Amino acid sequence: MKRTYVIILILLVPFTNISAQNLEHLLDSLSAVYSFSYEEMEVDSNFASKYLLQFEQAVDPDNPEGQTFKQRVFLSHEDFDTPVVFITEGYTAWHAEKPDFTSELAGLLNSNQICVEHRYFGTSVPDSLDWDQLTVAHAAADHHRIVQVLKNIYNGKWISTGISKGGQTTIYFRYFYPEDVDISVPYVAPLNFSIEEQRVYRFLEQVGSIECRDRILRFQTELIKNKADFLPAFEELANKKKLTYSMGIEKAFELTVLEYSFAFWQWGSFTCDQIPVDLSDKNKVVKHLDEVSGLKWVSNEGIEELQPFFYQAMREMGFYGYDITPFKKWISYTENPTFEFTLPKGIQVAYEARLNEQVDCFVRHQAENMIFIYGEYDPWSAPAVELTYQTNSIKVVKPGGSHRTRIKDLTEKQQEIVMDTLLKWLKP
Repeated sequence: MKRTYVIILILLVPFTNISAQNLEHLLDSLSAVYSFSYEEMEVDSNFASKYLLQFEQAVDPDNPEGQTFKQRVFLSHEDFDTPVVFITEGYTAWHAEKPDFTSELAGLLNSNQICVEHRYFGTSVPDSLDWDQLTVAHAAADHHRIVQVLKNIYNGKWISTGISKGGQTTIYFRYFYPEDVDISVPYVAPLNFSIEEQRVYRFLEQVGSIECRDRILRFQTELIKNKADFLPAFEELANKKKLTYSMGIEKAFELTVLEYSFAFWQWGSFTCDQIPVDLSDKNKVVKHLDEVSGLKWVSNEGIEELQPFFYQAMREMGFYGYDITPFKKWISYTENPTFEFTLPKGIQVAYEARLNEQVDCFVRHQAENMIFIYGEYDPWSAPAVELTYQTNSIKVVKPGGSHRTRIKDLTEKQQEIVMDTLLKWLKP
């Protein structure tokens, strides 16, 4: 099916043969005006050439004369006149360093590809972190500037896309700058309305079969009820992984167990019959807990690695919490835990609900040419976007799909819908 679509798309655009030297000439001219550097990178046969661009961005876009940082942009070039897939990463873009990195859409459409590392992640970080400047609007402004510069190179249509938090970033970018791209394809991107998203609780009470949900609950209950028996194995494995917990080992264990149900459905890496029933081997049980929930998740090291994400979630993007109702007899928490403890030391924020309410209104009533892709069993599909019949946007949900759901994982009929829609919107 992929070959068919690529052939169809090639017929839609004029054939040109742009050399790497011509592209470099353009990059030379643009970099002198727009404050970015570039260097050629190794690339495989998926693209003609590849470059790392370092854009000098204002930490505060409203104060361009103030502090700046260098933002990594990976440009994989195929042809001037083919479409551009513009990837709004939500985190680092380390994977884009690889010569063979090709996003699903770029592969399907035989297009150019531009991948942008999110501000405050990877190497795209100011010398000193001003957390006030890490906003959705400022990240969108980063993307806007990059698109406006690189549109001087490419003549084809632009498709913005991202996965998970990157998918949320795609939605926000389209909200703030609706004319910058022609099409947006966010994958598995929630639109939360709280830092304790209630729809996730309801979802976990209904997802899958009752037998599987009961097996998950029994597993969690036994671990929390008998935590004294499992804590030594938990601490031993954490020490091996060089993980530490500021909230203490007991609460860290409880949070990791509470995460189990969300993570089990999110990733779909295990089947229900793989959930341990025999809990006598404590090390084996904790190993399974790590494989599903991840001992690093609430560790100091894990939080530090993802701290910009947690900050954005607590301030603007929203998140989920843990319902402790079934475990109140044994758990040390007295209220449902949420993730304020992940904020940088000394930083406090109040969740700003208005942004996502406005984005929700935009998606429902104004946003055109957007394709939203979700997995049915992914808890992040609980706060998925909701569409109306007022726009041409579509939402596709893979039956039984997880957070790993991509176009290639959809049913054959769903793939046809997605690709036919993309090709229609890509016509000149």
